[in-house]
Amino acid sequence: MTLQIPLNDSSGESNSSVTGHHQPAWKWYHYFGFNVDHKVIGIQYLVTAFIFYLIGGLMAIAMRVELATPDPDIVQPDFYNALMTNHGTIMIFLWIVPSAIGGFGNYLVPLMVGARDMAFPKLNAIAFWLNPPAGALILGSFYFGGSQSGWTAYPPLSLVTAHHAQTMWILAIVLVGTSSILGSLNFVITILKMKVPSMKWDQLPLFCWAILATSVLALLSTPVLAAGLILLLFDLNFGTSFFKPDAGGNVIIYQHLFWFYSHPAVYLMILPIFGIMSEVIPVHARKPIFGYKAIAYSSLAICVVGLFVWVHHMFTSGTPGWMRMFFTISTLIVAVPTGVKIFGWVATLWGGKIRYTTAMLFAIGLLSMFVMGGLSGVTMGTAPFDIHVHDTYYVVAHFHYVLFGGSVFGIYAGIYHWFPKMTGRMLNEFLGKIHFILTFIGTNLTFLPMHKLGLQGMPRRVAMYDPQFTHLNELCTIGAIILGASVIPFTLNILFCWAFGRKAGDNPWNALSLEWTTSSPPLVENWEVLPVVTYGPYEYGMIHDTRHETETIIQLS
Repeated sequence: MTLQIPLNDSSGESNSSVTGHHQPAWKWYHYFGFNVDHKVIGIQYLVTAFIFYLIGGLMAIAMRVELATPDPDIVQPDFYNALMTNHGTIMIFLWIVPSAIGGFGNYLVPLMVGARDMAFPKLNAIAFWLNPPAGALILGSFYFGGSQSGWTAYPPLSLVTAHHAQTMWILAIVLVGTSSILGSLNFVITILKMKVPSMKWDQLPLFCWAILATSVLALLSTPVLAAGLILLLFDLNFGTSFFKPDAGGNVIIYQHLFWFYSHPAVYLMILPIFGIMSEVIPVHARKPIFGYKAIAYSSLAICVVGLFVWVHHMFTSGTPGWMRMFFTISTLIVAVPTGVKIFGWVATLWGGKIRYTTAMLFAIGLLSMFVMGGLSGVTMGTAPFDIHVHDTYYVVAHFHYVLFGGSVFGIYAGIYHWFPKMTGRMLNEFLGKIHFILTFIGTNLTFLPMHKLGLQGMPRRVAMYDPQFTHLNELCTIGAIILGASVIPFTLNILFCWAFGRKAGDNPWNALSLEWTTSSPPLVENWEVLPVVTYGPYEYGMIHDTRHETETIIQLS
C-alpha cells in the first residue's frame, strides 16, 4: 500500500506529543506477562496455540498408532474415547481458532488499518488470558478419566460418562467462548472506528474484511453454544433436566444449540485463513488480486449463509423432510461465495510472476486441500448421501481436509509470510520446504484413504474395527507419523531463526499493505507518526516501482 507519512496525522495535530515517539520494540521477557500491546498478545496467542497443537497432535498420533491394528492393544477404549474427545477439542478451540483469529488478527488488524492498538487493549489481554486456564482444565480432566463423549458432548452420553471430567470440559469451552466474544467485539470496533481516515473501504485489506465477518459471526453464534453448555452443566451438577430424556428433557434441542454455533465455527476457523490467503497469494505472485470486491463481499456472504446450514449435521436425528430439503439447499449455496474466493486466488496466480517461497507453497497446498475437502463437503451437504456415510470415516476425511488441509496450511503460510515482520528475521527456506513436503505427503497419506474406509462402512470414534480395514488404516498411521515428523523442521526453523536468522529488513517481500511500512519488528505503538493511505494494498504493477515506493514510504519527514 503506497503511503505518505507526514509529520502530522490526518487531523492536522502533531503526533509527537501523543504517540510515544521513538519507543523501541518489546523485549523478549515482555512476552511472558500481562501486556496490553496487540502485537505481544498476538504472539502470545500464536505460541500458546502452537503448544496446544503439539499436545493435540500427540493425542492424534497415539490414536493412529492404536488404529494400526484392529484390536485395542495400545490404549483401552475408555482412554481412546478421552483422547478422541480432547484431540478434537484442543485442535479446534485451542489451536486453530486462537491462532487464526487471536494470533494473526491481533497482530495484524491494527497494523493493517493504521491504528496504534486495538480499541480495548486491556479487554484484549483479558481475552487471551482466558485461554491458558481453559487448556489446563482440559488437560486436568484426564486426572478424572477425561471427557469421553466426543467434542459434541451429546447428551445423554455426556450425562452418564466421566462426570467431573465432563464438567471441567464444559467450563473450559465456556472460557474460550467468552474469550472469543470479547475478542470479536474488539475486532469489530477496531476495524469500524480506528482505521485511518484516509483508508477507503475498498482499500481495506482483505484479511481485515475476513476478520470483520468472522467477528460478527462469532458474536451471533457463540452465545448460543454457551447457553447450551451452561444448561448441560446444570443437568450434570444441579439436578435439572433440560436434556435428560428420562426426565422429560429433549436431546435434540441440545443438538440444535450445539450445531448453531459449531457449524459456523468452521467458518470462524476458515474465514481468517481465507484472509491470509488473500494477502499471501498476490504478494508472492506479484500481481493485483483478482476480484477484490467479490472476495471481500463473499466473506460477508459466508457469514450470513453460514448461520443457516447447521441442520445438515442432524439429517439422521429425525429431521423432517422439509428441513432436510431446506438445509441441503442452504448448504450448497455456501459453496458459491467460497468458490468465488477460490476462483479469485486461481485467477490471481494465472500469469503472475510467482515466487515459490515456503509461504506460497503452503498457500498453493491449501488450495488443493480445500478444493478436495470442499468437493466431499458438497456430497455430504446432500441429505441422501450424508445419511449413507453418517458417522463413518468419510466424515473424518472430509473435515480433516477442510480443517487441517485448509486451516493449518493457511496458518503455516501466514507464519512464513509474516515471521519477518514479527521478528525482524527471515526463516530458512530450505527447512521450510522440507516442512512443506512432509506436511503435504503426511496429510494426504493420512486422510485420503479415509474416504475409502468411510465408503466401505468403517465407523468413526471406535478403537476397534473389522480386520478387513487393516491395510488402509496402516497407511493412515504411517501418514500420521510423517505428519508428526513434519513439525520438527518447522520448530527448529522457528527457534533458530528467531535468534540467529538473517536480518529481514522492513519489507522483504515488497508488499504493499500497511503493516510493511513500519519497522520489523514494529515499534511499541506501530508508527512514529500515523500513515496516510494514497493507494490500495494490491496495486502491483499499477504503480511505477514497488521497491522504490517501499523505500519512499519509510522515510519520515
